[in-house]
Amino acid sequence: MNSISQSPVVEEPGVELTIKGVVQGVGFRPFTYRLASRFGYRGTISNSADGVVLRLAPPYARLDSFLRCLRDEAPSLASIASVETRQIDDFPLVPELVIQESDHTGRVNTMIPPDAAVCDDCLREMFSKKDRRYRYPFINCTNCGPRFTIAESIPYDRANTSMSVFPMCPACGREYHDPLDRRFHAQPNACPECGPELSWYDSRGTLINCDDPLSEAVNALSRGLIVAMRSLGGFHLVVDATNEQAVRTLRERKKRPAKPLAVMVADLREAMKICRISRSEMEELRSHRRPILLLRKNEDSPIAPSVTSGLPHLGLMLPYTPFHHLLFRAADTTRMLVMTSGNRGGEPICTANSEAMEKLADIADFFLFHNRDIVTRVDDSVLKFSNDKRRFIRRARGYVPGFVALDRDLPDILACGAELKNTFCMVREKTAWVSQHIGNLSSLETLEFFEESIRHMQDILRFTPDAIACDLHPDYLSTRFAESTGLPLYRVQHHHAHAAAIMAEHGLSEEVFAVILDGTGFGPDGTVWGGEILLAGFTSFLRLANIEEMMLPGGDAAAREPWRMALAVLWTAFGENGFRDWQHIVPVLKKIEHEKRTALVQMMSRRVNTPITSSCGRLFDAVAALLDYCLVSGYEGQAAMQLEAAAWQSVVGESIEHATADEPCLPVAINERANRMVIRIAPMIQTLVQSSSFLDNRSACALAFHRWLIQSVTSAIEQLASRHGRKNIVLGGGCMQNTLLLDGLTGSLRSAGFDVYTAEKIPANDGGLSLGQAMIAGMLHHRN
Repeated sequence: MNSISQSPVVEEPGVELTIKGVVQGVGFRPFTYRLASRFGYRGTISNSADGVVLRLAPPYARLDSFLRCLRDEAPSLASIASVETRQIDDFPLVPELVIQESDHTGRVNTMIPPDAAVCDDCLREMFSKKDRRYRYPFINCTNCGPRFTIAESIPYDRANTSMSVFPMCPACGREYHDPLDRRFHAQPNACPECGPELSWYDSRGTLINCDDPLSEAVNALSRGLIVAMRSLGGFHLVVDATNEQAVRTLRERKKRPAKPLAVMVADLREAMKICRISRSEMEELRSHRRPILLLRKNEDSPIAPSVTSGLPHLGLMLPYTPFHHLLFRAADTTRMLVMTSGNRGGEPICTANSEAMEKLADIADFFLFHNRDIVTRVDDSVLKFSNDKRRFIRRARGYVPGFVALDRDLPDILACGAELKNTFCMVREKTAWVSQHIGNLSSLETLEFFEESIRHMQDILRFTPDAIACDLHPDYLSTRFAESTGLPLYRVQHHHAHAAAIMAEHGLSEEVFAVILDGTGFGPDGTVWGGEILLAGFTSFLRLANIEEMMLPGGDAAAREPWRMALAVLWTAFGENGFRDWQHIVPVLKKIEHEKRTALVQMMSRRVNTPITSSCGRLFDAVAALLDYCLVSGYEGQAAMQLEAAAWQSVVGESIEHATADEPCLPVAINERANRMVIRIAPMIQTLVQSSSFLDNRSACALAFHRWLIQSVTSAIEQLASRHGRKNIVLGGGCMQNTLLLDGLTGSLRSAGFDVYTAEKIPANDGGLSLGQAMIAGMLHHRN
């Protein structure tokens, strides 16, 4: 570290700027060095546990202009949360600016940046025969490359990353130590002389010696084989996306018969051949985050039919690592590759070479390994756009560990999330860090991933929680983990957490109407909630309305077999006596074995294993089954996705307001029961199954159901507003991933004069509710 003398006490003080946010590992210090030099400043720049600290000696004229430039011109990967300024008397006595080594002490208030796609400058170098990194698959600089996935702790220095085992050669070392070089303190900096390398293995674990492992991978893919490829945050299973037989083989081996697969294409030109892409979607695809984006397929798309299993949208992404680009530049490669998570069903994505060989050898024909360790596993992010706004399905690579800025100080809180689409959240002061997508906490492997990810984030932030939050459900593994810590525990109702998450994202402090439509959430009354309108604040909520309750025949089995919910809603609509006639009239139910139907009818008649639910997700399942779109689900949400896809077939353009065909008019009925409004489903189901369109125009019926739900919620909100005088509404829950529903409901409520807030920075599904848990627990703990 440079030895710098400090000033004596003088009349004119110096100034210290502490810049917090994502400001380490993004080239922020050299940027600050250049900017401060432009202003003629003298002093020191260093990384600290708080972020980046700039200590300036007087004179430092035009400081306001400097601060504006600091925010306006910051590197693209940086995200400034705050700049704290204070006068200092012990300012450094130096004739110029000096970049110092990192300060490892203190409470951590900064964060490692997310991983970033390879930048254009690095790509130009990689494909230049004159460059020393020509065709080097691990090229990077301060503007791109791995960050979070290789980091072990803060400060983000090479010694604290998995690159510590690769000593830099003299040439890389000169770049690394030059403040004016693009690779100044680029922690993953490397070249063919000193950095990571690729290797090629067969499925028996035998190393195949070859000059170019990437060329071997291209050859295998062109022959319809499956390659397990180690990427940035874990493994991908890769096949030619235009080869139907190869895709089918992948599905059979991975035991993934129906869930859509993601596709990576060579460039934007190829993407536009496959899908319709708006300007906002184009910008997101090409951003340094490089997510999987759900896009509407073109009718003449060359993608194999089995990739999407009949759904109209395709998950598409562009290359984000150097070796992805090298793969697509090879002469014989396809321009479109399936890249799906390298894991067994229900388990986390594989990260280590040995783990992948053990778990994927019965799926992949070959393995493309590299020897740069992945410290923490991170899946590809999945999102889509609606109303020109970003909507997360899965928030992970490229966005995590990005923070959510809060409007109030909170104690250190760890929130453990839910069971499905689990994430956890850590809150400190005015900053919340929502973790990467963990997955469904239904296996020991995923629980271990959950626990290791919490430990990793705690190590990075030096975080010891004052209290912990979990879901109200007593049997969730996340709940049991929270209970095991011995910390002050706050149990948060599932839908209250959904509401609080969106309130936190938008800085809402007053009570709001919260419309939360999702699959299931444990209610304080012991029933299964899922179609709720709440009056919600951060410390309390009131259940004002819900979808009419129905039976959940077989409990969790009803979510896997939507035909069960079809029988349940017919029972609700027609009663036990009328139901016995209608179960024989509805044609689709004849596809279910008579013995199974009989057993289920007996179960409902005796009220055995038939919990009560107001779940909107299960209502979607019921209608999808009645219309014969999905009787048995191959993956979570399949029935609802197919029902939405069917409804879009009757829509002209992008709005539910324009239909292509007459649709049945489903009656909106809202009753008052026990001081709570109930959105009746019985009249809607009765009208639906008796309409002329029920057998003749299923798509129109699917659209009519969406319209009925929008109209019902809007009507309920209007009635509640006349009593409670609220104008702010938050829309959350997994059903809000349905674009037709979300956009239709947003438009309807705004037309009625309400201010509507939706999830934009976090998922509307259970992947976002850990933020709400943390907010509620933080407020309660602070109050206590």
